Amino acid sequence: MKKLILSLVVVSAFAISAVTAQTYRVAKTYHIKSSGGYDYITVDSLSNNLYVSHGNQVNVLNKTTGDSIGVIKTDKDVHGIALVHAMGKGYITNGGANSVAVFDLKTNKILGHVPAGEFADGIFYDTFSKKVISCNGKSKNMTVIDPSTDKAVATIQLTGWPETATSDGKGRIYVNNAEKSEIDVIDAKTYKIIHTWALAPGKGPSGLAMDRKTMRLFAGCDGNLLVVMDATNGKIVTTLPIDDECDAVGFDVKLKTVYSSNGEGTLTVIKEITPDKFTVAQVLKTEKGARTNAVDQITHKIYLPTADFKPKDPKSFRPAAIPGTFRVLVVSQ
Repeated sequence: MKKLILSLVVVSAFAISAVTAQTYRVAKTYHIKSSGGYDYITVDSLSNNLYVSHGNQVNVLNKTTGDSIGVIKTDKDVHGIALVHAMGKGYITNGGANSVAVFDLKTNKILGHVPAGEFADGIFYDTFSKKVISCNGKSKNMTVIDPSTDKAVATIQLTGWPETATSDGKGRIYVNNAEKSEIDVIDAKTYKIIHTWALAPGKGPSGLAMDRKTMRLFAGCDGNLLVVMDATNGKIVTTLPIDDECDAVGFDVKLKTVYSSNGEGTLTVIKEITPDKFTVAQVLKTEKGARTNAVDQITHKIYLPTADFKPKDPKSFRPAAIPGTFRVLVVSQ
């Protein structure tokens, strides 16, 4: 029995070592020469498209080659992009316009606009309620959109600025309340807040991802900290070190890997060994400003937008990108 236990320990240790030995690298760079800022990026794992927010437009790229497929022009600053394949439509948050633009996935043509709260930012599609939900920063609420009608059907009022949201696919929506440093849990049937869970020691959460199988939430917080939370009860499972300016967290379902993209210029790669055990497998040097990311669940590549920057204006939240320097980094093993 002792020999069996020892063998299992050796095998487990070897498996963990083999997983953490996998090295990620910046394999390609896709250049986009137009001017403007950027925010979220969305990869379509069901097609070959990459949707990149850039100023007042979305650049659609071939995710394999980086070639331009098209440009979706909008009236105001673009932030997030959500895809609803069942309806053949995509949704773009336009922060300054306080609205969500609807576009055709085949033609990339704008189909209409849905009024949202002030500064529509993060956005996602909830597979349980079959609704598109935008996070509206300045009005501290979320707009629930029915993609079958492209009408807002509910507004979820929060107590603070919502950054990013996700869902468990079973009736619960989780949102980073950055202002209150908490996770707000929303019933996807009633659109009411049913739990408020503190992220302490994490503060000012921005990026958020989830392992639906283990029911673990991953919140990238200020103070160089990623918080792992049990999505069934709000308990903090563990915390892990990340670098500064994390604005998005990605999760690879098959590889059980968490990615924190840090604007400081790194990508923190975290392996989920068990639901309660996590380890930093690698800190990959990327480029300054690469603060958001998208994970391709098919190819397991990670996409991170960035640019070169002008000196920061003290009155601005972030330094302005130098025109012609915008690019997408492609990370792979």
